[in-house]
Formats: sequence, C-alpha cells, structure tokens
Amino acid sequence: MHPNQAFHTHSDPDNLNFARDRGFGVLAVGTVGLPMLAHVPFVLSEDGKAVDLHLVRSNPITRALVEPLPARVAVSGPDSYISPDWYGVGDQVPTWNYVAVHLTGKLERRPDSELRSVLDRLSAQFEARLVPKEPWKSDKVDAGALEKMMRMIVPFRLNVTGVDGTWKLAQNKSDTARERAAGHVDAYGIGADVRALAALMRGA
Repeated sequence: MHPNQAFHTHSDPDNLNFARDRGFGVLAVGTVGLPMLAHVPFVLSEDGKAVDLHLVRSNPITRALVEPLPARVAVSGPDSYISPDWYGVGDQVPTWNYVAVHLTGKLERRPDSELRSVLDRLSAQFEARLVPKEPWKSDKVDAGALEKMMRMIVPFRLNVTGVDGTWKLAQNKSDTARERAAGHVDAYGIGADVRALAALMRGA
C-alpha cells in the first residue's frame, strides 16, 4: 500500500464496502519462496470478518494449505495514469491514481460440506446485479453434473484481522488542481474505469 497517510483517510467500513462491492481480488499466500497468488471472486461477510471463496483442488494454494496460513486479498478498483500537465500547475511529475483495499488474516480450508453454500452465495451476490434478469441458481444444473464439478473445487475462508485501503485521488493537490486532473481523466484517462476514478477524485 502507498505509505502516504493522505491516501489512507477512509474508514474500515468504507474499505469493507468497497471490497464487498467489487467481490473480486488477488489472493496472496505467503510460503517459503515466492508468494502464491490466485485471482478469486469472493463473498465478504456483513461484519467484514470473513472472506469466503473457493479454489480448484489442483491449485498450489490448496495443496499447501495443510494448516491455516497468513494471507491477504488485494482488491483493486478504478485506476489511471495521471499526466503532470493535467493539474495546470508547474513542477509536477507523472503518477498513477487508484483505489485498492487489502484484507489480511489467516486462510483456512473449510469442510467440503460448506462448498454448496459458498457457491450459492457467490452466484446470488453477482446475479442480483443483473436485474431484471432472472437469477441463475445452482439447482438449474443436473444434480449429478453439479456434484461432479464440485468435487474439483474446495471452500476456503480468510478470517480477517486487518483492513487497509489506499484511495490515491490527488488529495495532496489543491482542490482546483485535483478538479482539473479529474476532468482530464474523464476525457483521456488511461487505465480501468476511468470515469469512476474521475468521480472519486472530484469527491475527495
């Protein structure tokens, strides 16, 4: 995370709501050697203390997790390159604005009996965003076929002990400079969800 505390002013509830709304992140598990990574959809509990997810049995994390291990889910939001010219003031340098939230804790394997609940909550979370589409539910899949597919994946839970968020939105610039830069992000931004980032910059 960015060390400048000017970019760490959002509350834990803000950070948790951001992570919950995104519902997708990079799971990082520390072991001997390089950290193991997996890109995962997840469900964050209402109290923000548990991240439920699943991995395929062949994933190296699945094989390594014989006991709970320290882990982190990094959730990225809108981002864009920021040209120094966009501020309208001198002596600036290029940078990148972004929002990211890290959820840290211990990752544990959960009983296979909990897998169906994890899958159903995951699909319900994202299907609800597709209204007026009729939600897809797992009972639409043949029971035998579903059971066969479920044998290939394993449920996990990250028990959250730490929450941190970087909202790097040019808060360290004047309001006028930040507004100018937001306008250029809207028009020329290079990154993901640049219009959402411009809106966040304007509200910073």
